[in-house]
Amino acid sequence: MSIRLKLLFSYAAMLVVPLVLIVLTALLLVFVFRGDLQNLRSFYETQIEGIDDHDYHQLINHTIARNPALVTDPGFLTTLSDEMKTGDQFVIVLIDGNPYFVSKAIQTRTQLISRLPAFHHSGYRHEWSTKSYGNEFFSLSQYDFVPKSGQSGSLYVVTQVQPLVYFSRKYLPILLTSFLVILILTNSLLTYFMSKSIIRPLRKLHKATRKIKEGDLEFQVGVGGKDEIGQLGVAFEEMRSQLEKSIRLQLQYEENRKELVSNISHDLRTPITAIRGYVDGILDGVADSPDKIEKYVRTISAKAAEMDRLIEQLFLYSKLDLKRQPFSFEPIPIAAFLADWADELEFELEKMRIRLETEIRLEASAQVLADRDQFRRVLSNVIQNSVNYMDKEDKRIQLFASSDGHHVRIQIEDNGPGIEREALRYVFDRFYRAEQSRSADTGGSGLGLAIAKQIMEEHGGEIRAESEYGQGTRILLLLPVRKEGDRA
Repeated sequence: MSIRLKLLFSYAAMLVVPLVLIVLTALLLVFVFRGDLQNLRSFYETQIEGIDDHDYHQLINHTIARNPALVTDPGFLTTLSDEMKTGDQFVIVLIDGNPYFVSKAIQTRTQLISRLPAFHHSGYRHEWSTKSYGNEFFSLSQYDFVPKSGQSGSLYVVTQVQPLVYFSRKYLPILLTSFLVILILTNSLLTYFMSKSIIRPLRKLHKATRKIKEGDLEFQVGVGGKDEIGQLGVAFEEMRSQLEKSIRLQLQYEENRKELVSNISHDLRTPITAIRGYVDGILDGVADSPDKIEKYVRTISAKAAEMDRLIEQLFLYSKLDLKRQPFSFEPIPIAAFLADWADELEFELEKMRIRLETEIRLEASAQVLADRDQFRRVLSNVIQNSVNYMDKEDKRIQLFASSDGHHVRIQIEDNGPGIEREALRYVFDRFYRAEQSRSADTGGSGLGLAIAKQIMEEHGGEIRAESEYGQGTRILLLLPVRKEGDRA
């Protein structure tokens, strides 16, 4: 339910409930003091005519005092009874305890007649409280007199009381108190629930904004629901969570940047130091023969080439990391591609006395979507990493390729020194070398496998490393098989 509807319903309830209670209280008072609505109408009618209940009682008292003979006159009693019956009032006259006159409407109420109070003395008047006679309630007004015959007589004005009216009269204080309590509770509960559903969430949001302003993001907003404030709370929590992640990522980037600068400085310092040393050697005359000078110059050239390769790899990794390296994907028959690449690789490895063993179990029709140049770079980086760490006399690299129908599985395995278990999870991190001395002569730049991982992820593939220390390392490449309808 929206806040707008909540406010409308709550304010409507605050107005309607008290009005209903006021009307009920008014009706209750009518029942209490007039009996029912018909009696209220009769009350106004009798007020207009100049006769009401009080006048009846005065009339009876006056008649008994001035002319008691009328009290035993059937005609007078019949007229009085007819006038009083509109107010559910009836007349009963007992002479010596025996019924002398009974209004026609209650002649059948024998239980009422038999239980009327006894004669006390002439001039005695008493208002009896409402009592139950069978299933009906009546109130009595007793007037005792002595007629000319000298007998004892009692005139009773019997008023029929409705059960609801009797109950209302009896429990009026409790009812009024209950209505007041209900009214107070209604407004209190409405105020409480409105506070709970609107004010409390707003306070939580205000508290959350203060925490964010102070830089504290390690908390949860804790405001939910389906109304507007609940939706605002959910959106606020999402914003806080994204902001927290963004700040953490920014801190991580800053840490990575510092590490990158440190690694670049270290890797560039070594060849620069070597270049400066050889240049100083030439300038100082240490290279005193043409052969030495040529050797120094060639060394300087190699170190410069090393720096150039390092800078090129740094630039490539940076573009891959920022998703700015363009890729040209195309369907590639992977079996033919691997066969051609293996032939070229075998020729190069023979120069380094490294034996290449290949086993390609792929159908000729199997294809993958890949960027030829970038995927070739992945394979070259993996091979270069194996070559850099070769330490056996019988140097061997094995290439296996197969497919399960969903992925092409390419496995490159060497018999090098292997990687320790603790270091295995870091091999795809940038600038990581198992050879911590960071010598380019043995470990390369430390970016090869990190670049390979970035390229494989851009291809929708995966790269893994398995190794047994002292036995060798296995690199596994997984590429999705191209299905019919896949676009380049």
